[in-house]
Order: sequence, then structure tokens, then C-alpha cells
Amino acid sequence: MSTDAGRLRIELEWRTTLFVLVLVPVMTGLGFWQLQRAEEKRELAEGFAAREVQAPTALDELWETDADALAYLPVRVDGAFVPGADLLLDNRTRGGRFGYEALGVVALDEGGYALVNRGWIAGDAARRELPEVPEVSGKVSLTGHIYVPPGDPYLLAEQQFEKGWPLVMQAIEMDKLRPVLAGRLSGEVFPYSVRLDADAPGALAVEWQVINVSPQKHLGYAVQWFTMAGVLFLFFVFRSTNLWQWLKRR
Repeated sequence: MSTDAGRLRIELEWRTTLFVLVLVPVMTGLGFWQLQRAEEKRELAEGFAAREVQAPTALDELWETDADALAYLPVRVDGAFVPGADLLLDNRTRGGRFGYEALGVVALDEGGYALVNRGWIAGDAARRELPEVPEVSGKVSLTGHIYVPPGDPYLLAEQQFEKGWPLVMQAIEMDKLRPVLAGRLSGEVFPYSVRLDADAPGALAVEWQVINVSPQKHLGYAVQWFTMAGVLFLFFVFRSTNLWQWLKRR
């Protein structure tokens, strides 16, 4: 009988070893990245919940405020909608239905303008015609929160604005919108849009999503990546050694 029968043996095959050495760290890193994303989403949700109970601040007082301090800040907008100055954010679905997010331009009582996102409106899925956005006349006092985009928008192609109203766009890019709006407006536009509360005058279908993926989902993704890394590592160990037979003899 061989004297090596009771010993633990290791036999490495270079292709399998290389495969595991590359994938296990990658999967583990993705797991930790998902944990980080879960923490970021948790902090974002908690920050929104904390700001939601604050009293609205007049938008006129916030022109010089940094973006970090503006995100999801409750605000009050006093002024009047500019007739016919409607903007439509394209490809916004709700309950499986095609539509847009409708934005109006409000002339502020203290000077300047603000883009106000009134919410979702149904559209023609065949794209034969654009929806008619209900007009809001007279002076209004609106409440909502400032929306600061978390990063650069994902665009299928560079935006090109056609002449005429309403303006249809993929995302709000203020640097490109300002020259277009300048032909119709006589003052500065607040750098971020305001998302209306559901009970504000002129609000349409309002159901704002603060985070697109919950912290729990990110934790679930992290568990999946860690599990796959662990399974691959165990496969490598049992494939490259006689550990299973050794354990059974023990």
C-alpha cells in the first residue's frame, strides 16, 4: 500500500488556477462594491426622510446654495407658470404605460425662473402626437423638493432640441437648455428642477422615486457575489486536491 494514501496532495492545473485567481477577487470585489452601494442608498433614503419633515424654504433664497445642500430640500415656489412653455422628459413609463414627465416654467415673484416637474402624463406609444399638458393660470404657491441629478444622465445620443414647443428631451441638461430658453425668457433659470408635491397646484401623476434600487437589493446582490466566489473557490480546492477523500478518511 502506498505511504502517500493518507497524505493531503495538491495538483495545480495552470489554466484552472489562473481562472480562479482572476475571478474570485473580481467577484469578491463586486460583493464589497454592492455593500458600499447599499450603504450609500441607505444614507440617501435617510437623508430624504429627514429633509421631508423640514419646513419648505423659499426658492428665491437658494440661488447661491451648493448642490449638496440643495438635494431633496423642501422648497416653496411663488410665481406664475409661463403659458405654453412646456418641456417633456421622454420615455417615462408608469404601470407599463408609455408617457412623459411634464415640466413647466414658473416666473418667480422675486425675479428669474424655475423649472417645475409636474409629474407623469400619458403619451401616444406610437409617437404620432404629443400630449396636451393642462395649463395652470394665475399666481400660484407651489411646494415640492429640489432634484439634483446624482451624476451625468445616460443619453442614447446627444440631445438636439427642435424648434417649437413643447420641448421634448431625454434628460435635463441645463447648459444646453439655457440657450433654448433664453429665446423665450428674460431672466436666469434656477440651475435645478423642482419636483412638485402631490397636492401642489398643477401636479399631475406624482410618485417620485428617491432611489431606484433599495439597500436590501444591493445586500442581496452582495450575498450572491460572495456565494459565487465561495463556490468557485471550493470547486478549485476540491478539483486541485484530494481534500474530500482525505476528510472522509479522517
